[in-house]
Amino acid sequence: QVQLVESGGGLVQPGGSLRLSCAASGMIFSLYVMSWYRQAPGKQRELVAGITGGGITTYSDSVKGRFSISRDNAKNTMYLQMNSLKPDDTAVYYCNADFKGSRHWGQGTQVTVST
Repeated sequence: QVQLVESGGGLVQPGGSLRLSCAASGMIFSLYVMSWYRQAPGKQRELVAGITGGGITTYSDSVKGRFSISRDNAKNTMYLQMNSLKPDDTAVYYCNADFKGSRHWGQGTQVTVST
C-alpha cells in the first residue's frame, strides 16, 4: 500500500525559508512522477512543482526562482526547498505520486508565512 508522509511545515516570517520532505513507501519510487501541491483556505488545490523519476522538473510561475524541487530515489524521498517565502505561500502543502494515472496523496503539512 502506497503511503506518503510530509514533514517540515511550520510558521516562518516573510523572506524566510523552509524545506519540506515527502517520505514514500509501498511503491517503486523511481517510477513515479512526484509533485507538490498546495491549497490555501477558500482556494482550489494547485500544482506547485513536479519532478520525474529522471529529475526533470516543472514549476508554477508563482514559485519559479524561489522554490526548488528534488528527490532522492535511494531514500524514497522528495523535497521542496522554499526560499523568499511570502504570505501568499501560506497553505497546506501536499505530496502527490503519479504512475500512469494512478495517483496517491499525503495528508499534508501546514506552511504559514506571517509576522
